[in-house]
Amino acid sequence: MQKKSFRHARNAGPRVGLMSTLKANLRDNLRHNLRADFTASLVVFLIAVPLSVGIAVASGVPVELGLVTGIVGGLLTGLLPGSSLQVSGPAAGLTVLVYEAVREYGLRALGVLVLTAGLLQVAMGLLKLGRWFRAISVAVVQGMLAGIGVVLIAGQLYTLADADPPAGGLEKLGGLVTLLTDTLASGDAMAAVAVGTGTAAVLVLWPRWRQGQRVVPGPLVAVALATAVVGLLQLPVDRVQVRGILDAIQPPAGGDFARLTEFGVLGTVLAFALIASAESLFSAAAVDRLHDGTHTDYDKELIAQGAGNTVCGALGALPMTAVIVRSSANVSAGARTKASRVLHGVWLLVFVTLLPWALELIPVAALAGVLVHAGWKLLPGKELGPLWRDHRGEVAVLLTTTVAIVVTNLFEGVIVGLLMAVVKAAWETSHVHIETVTRPDGRIQARVLGNANFLRLPKLLDELDALPRTSGGVELDLTGLRHMDRACRTALLGWAERNAAVRRGDENGDGEATGKVVAV
Repeated sequence: MQKKSFRHARNAGPRVGLMSTLKANLRDNLRHNLRADFTASLVVFLIAVPLSVGIAVASGVPVELGLVTGIVGGLLTGLLPGSSLQVSGPAAGLTVLVYEAVREYGLRALGVLVLTAGLLQVAMGLLKLGRWFRAISVAVVQGMLAGIGVVLIAGQLYTLADADPPAGGLEKLGGLVTLLTDTLASGDAMAAVAVGTGTAAVLVLWPRWRQGQRVVPGPLVAVALATAVVGLLQLPVDRVQVRGILDAIQPPAGGDFARLTEFGVLGTVLAFALIASAESLFSAAAVDRLHDGTHTDYDKELIAQGAGNTVCGALGALPMTAVIVRSSANVSAGARTKASRVLHGVWLLVFVTLLPWALELIPVAALAGVLVHAGWKLLPGKELGPLWRDHRGEVAVLLTTTVAIVVTNLFEGVIVGLLMAVVKAAWETSHVHIETVTRPDGRIQARVLGNANFLRLPKLLDELDALPRTSGGVELDLTGLRHMDRACRTALLGWAERNAAVRRGDENGDGEATGKVVAV
């Protein structure tokens, strides 16, 4: 018995040592991850403050609401499964839509819009629709971002001069000449423009100093310098107005939900849900390419974004998306787990609670400079050249979407872009041609091959009309068609009848011809 116990203890020794080693390695790994996540969270926090405040100002809502959305994005969405390293908060991509919604329906309705959009996102995630967002044409997304960038820049140019921007995209662009003349005639406006332009210049130049960029993020440096200059020189420029976080939060009341019966409100909800979802999932795809860790589960991420927007709506805050600027900064700063984005939410909460007075020192023109820079980065630059050389149809979709957003609004512009993408895809897949053979008896056999749909119908009929008329007639062979829609079937049979058809082949139920049509 003693020998057996001794042998058992001797065999257990290596196992105990192995377990101790594994536990030690696990502790070291956790400690290393926590240190990396702590540092990354501070970097993301320093980027999030000026961006959240600037987006709130551009959206026409109290600045605290932008920070509330960032807090929810960190503390709630940051904890939920989906993506491990991308960071959520208010995004410049929704600024134009939020501004229009607040202007048209009022600030009280914003909570209802965001809450309902969040519930719709959760439902889409539960129905496993997240992966389908990857099927959206990249040209439409690029056009959407470009349209947002154009409208955002045009609107922030007014804020850059401490002026109120007009409502629509065309009005903003059309009023720029008047804005220029008014600004040149006002010393205060020129001072504001100098502050905003200087802020944008710092954002452009700061990344070139790589060592400084690694230590302090550009948006914080730019806004801090602008704030210091305005304070030291006592420049007569507008500054951020702070109401207090409890005063800014306005949860929707029961009567506010009655607005959901309005057609325009429902369209805005749908736009919030679809655009926020698309932006978040495209951001997730971009962030996944930046690291070697676990990649995004699109359906779970959609549920997480929906849950965050539901809470943001309940608080009357701005809508939330995953933000590529914060997410890429999080990865670049060495984040290992989702703890970094949760901690960034903690730092935002501490800042709003203890240092709200610091926001009142920030000049509005500096925030406009930050957003002009953000809008400029939304515009396609280097991508347009290669895209034009290889895929001109994609450029047409991109430009159509951009122009439609500027002329109408974000929702209608995206719908136009999607329709344009569908038409382009239908055009490119509808390859059809005619092969002709003249038989010894003089009859011409015209065999139609490929996919025939209404987009190619004019060209197809022109080629048939150009066939010579012989004594043997024309035999129209449709057996080579892989697909033929109803419009083509009707037109081709009509062509044969107009040319004195004498024999017609059978057709199956879905409109694909199985025989021949002979015209004499």
